[in-house]
Amino acid sequence: MTQKISRRGVLAAGAAMAASFALPRAALASDGPMTLSATTRVLDIDGRAATVLGLENAAGGQGLTLDPGQRFRADLTNDLAERMIVHWHGQIPPNAQDGVPDMPMPLFAPGETRRYDYAATPGTHWMHSHVPVQEMRLLAAPLIVRRPEDLAADRQEVVMFLHDFSFRTPQEVLAEIRSGAGHDDAMPGMQGAGVADPHAGHDMGGADGAMPGMDMSEMEEMAGMDMSSGAMPGHDMAGDGMAGAAPMQMDLNDFDFDAYLANDRTLSDPEVVRVDPGGRVLLRVINAAAATVFWIDSGDLAGRLVAVDGQPVRARAGSRFGIAMGQRLDIAIDLPAGRGAWPVLALREGAVERAGLILATPGAHVPVIPARAEQAAPPFDLDLAQESALRAATALEMREADASQMVMLGGQMQPYIWTINGRVFEERIPVPARQGQRVELVFHNMSMMGHPMHLHGHHFQVVAVNDTRFAGALRDTVYVPPMSRVTVALDAGESAEWMLHCHHMPHLASGMMTTLAVRG
Repeated sequence: MTQKISRRGVLAAGAAMAASFALPRAALASDGPMTLSATTRVLDIDGRAATVLGLENAAGGQGLTLDPGQRFRADLTNDLAERMIVHWHGQIPPNAQDGVPDMPMPLFAPGETRRYDYAATPGTHWMHSHVPVQEMRLLAAPLIVRRPEDLAADRQEVVMFLHDFSFRTPQEVLAEIRSGAGHDDAMPGMQGAGVADPHAGHDMGGADGAMPGMDMSEMEEMAGMDMSSGAMPGHDMAGDGMAGAAPMQMDLNDFDFDAYLANDRTLSDPEVVRVDPGGRVLLRVINAAAATVFWIDSGDLAGRLVAVDGQPVRARAGSRFGIAMGQRLDIAIDLPAGRGAWPVLALREGAVERAGLILATPGAHVPVIPARAEQAAPPFDLDLAQESALRAATALEMREADASQMVMLGGQMQPYIWTINGRVFEERIPVPARQGQRVELVFHNMSMMGHPMHLHGHHFQVVAVNDTRFAGALRDTVYVPPMSRVTVALDAGESAEWMLHCHHMPHLASGMMTTLAVRG
């Protein structure tokens, strides 16, 4: 997925695979609406045919690219034989166009077309089904909205769209995960068995538990714990475990997928993006995986992280950045002069599997990269060091919060139940807010898996990690590792119920959703 933009704003084509994810600007300049269709497609996964879903544009590729200031006007048609709906992740449409089943619009019937029309939010975003089993079947695609500076820059844009994939049906995958047989990839000394059953006496939000609106002291008194440290009493993240209890383990991955994809391809046949010697690249990375956190490793290429979730940040130099499900990274790369080929890899956290693409000048030797590394990649951001280092290029206006709401993240591997404030979605009590309020949400993860928390209809700013406050990145999806607290601030928008959920699809499918209920 690549597009090259000169200072005159002229696009140059990339590799054949890349073209399937890119629209020429001329195709977007017409007065009529863009078109998208939810359809099936066939991929070659290591020599084996796989039928998956997709979101096809008018040019026959996947996803949409908008010019600066262009309105999102699109007709979406369901060409599948099943009902579906699409959420515009990172965008802030009217609530009726947000794309959540029955909130308020029902699923599309087969053959149905609906029009979407709203002011587009610039940045690297994406679109996906809000039916978990459909997203796991790759019903997702990039949604890129350029800024004026993108057209002015003399650089090549490359989109890296990541997936995890199984030849089994999502229903079979979910059944295996829930049975406990899916994977046993835990860090020694940190096991989710130490997490209380959300329906037992330590329920953090059941019938006798905490409700939205309770303050910190009430939560502490109810739970019999001091939350100021971000850890449970007696808990040692190095592995000593709960006082008087068996050692605890953190679960990194609860399923081993058959393949990990970058732009629909494995490393047995990766996309090779042709680049100019000494050129400049903006790598737009989108983690569309159902249940996999990645490290983006540019190897010998020094990069600068310039945006997260489509929102600019003060540039951070580095060659390895982590990305959780639903998140995006924009990485600026200056290529060396002369001929060369440079792999950019997505490393599965806590494991040896990897995906990626290769940037290569014409005539350069393209290396063969094994799909499995010799060493496992480390866990992602357990100490929130990456998140703590990010600073928004333009922060929210400084003001005191009008309300602070605790959002407790809980659950366990057996039985496989994941909750917000101790409740699954069907039993939820919405998190309250009033339109125009400055609201702080305190995500407190008391489980032994990390949770990428996504809020619809809003962008928020990370303002605290555990007890440290700072003016962090603007986001729509924030990763909360085990036994940690992340606080975000937002200005409550349209009066409506907006989805708030974990973007780990098996967690979402097992109940880890609620809503932010904004009232006028």
